Amino acid sequence: MALPSSSPLAAFRDILVAVTQEGRGDEPEMALGYGLMLAATAGAQLTVQSAARRLTMVGGAGLGFVNDLVACENRRLRILAQAVAERVAGDAARAGVTCTTEAPALAYPNLVARLTARARLADLTVLDAETREVDLDRDLIDGVLFGSGRPLVVVPTGRSAFSARRVVVAWDGSAQAARAANDAMPFLRAAEAVEIVSVVGEKDLSASAAGVEFAPHLARHGVNVSVNVLPVVADVAETLRAQVGLFRADMLVMGAYRHSRLQEWFLGGVTRSLLTRSPVPLFLAH
Repeated sequence: MALPSSSPLAAFRDILVAVTQEGRGDEPEMALGYGLMLAATAGAQLTVQSAARRLTMVGGAGLGFVNDLVACENRRLRILAQAVAERVAGDAARAGVTCTTEAPALAYPNLVARLTARARLADLTVLDAETREVDLDRDLIDGVLFGSGRPLVVVPTGRSAFSARRVVVAWDGSAQAARAANDAMPFLRAAEAVEIVSVVGEKDLSASAAGVEFAPHLARHGVNVSVNVLPVVADVAETLRAQVGLFRADMLVMGAYRHSRLQEWFLGGVTRSLLTRSPVPLFLAH
């Protein structure tokens, strides 16, 4: 059921959900259920991009058999992508959600570019989490974060039902954290309880605004907010995961990639770790 227009979640008018058929047979589809439920709750327009990753044909004489196999696989992926789009359109109609779908078949770089461009036209994009470090879905996540100028929700396995009654905001005083909290304001205002969590001990935060200084800003926006400063245990990502469980949070809001992606890749990082393993949907902004 859609919320009244006075609800904070009514600020989300356009929600984009994207899934990709790659032929593995194990593609997660948590984002579809999550995005549909969120759109129904907010009374938002839902756009679904169910894309097929088009495989590249191999040129050269004597490779006709290989080309036939590639063409057959591309047809199969297009059929799968179209079936998903049709199924979601039916689910949306039954839920009373206005929904448009598209099922493009695109090569790898064009698929990322298409989604990034579409994300610029939405208030929020919803994608599935990806546990593997090198994967198309990870490139889609990075494309939206760095190329769209819009926030993103990444949904882990087992979390297809939308809920945001209790929210943790990871706060380190950075520009990315401030951007994420601001973009997530509709969720924060609608939540029953919000906890600002600052993890100390791994890096120097002395020059950053403390969580206790940020809390009044959220309170002035009508957020029921508390502050928790925690010592780092193992690492920042693991400390956040543990606190999300203790707070019984439905969502974790955080700024993405405070360090460069290259640094995250070689040295590890909070964003990279939580994208791989998060207990709840991640609201990310950069």
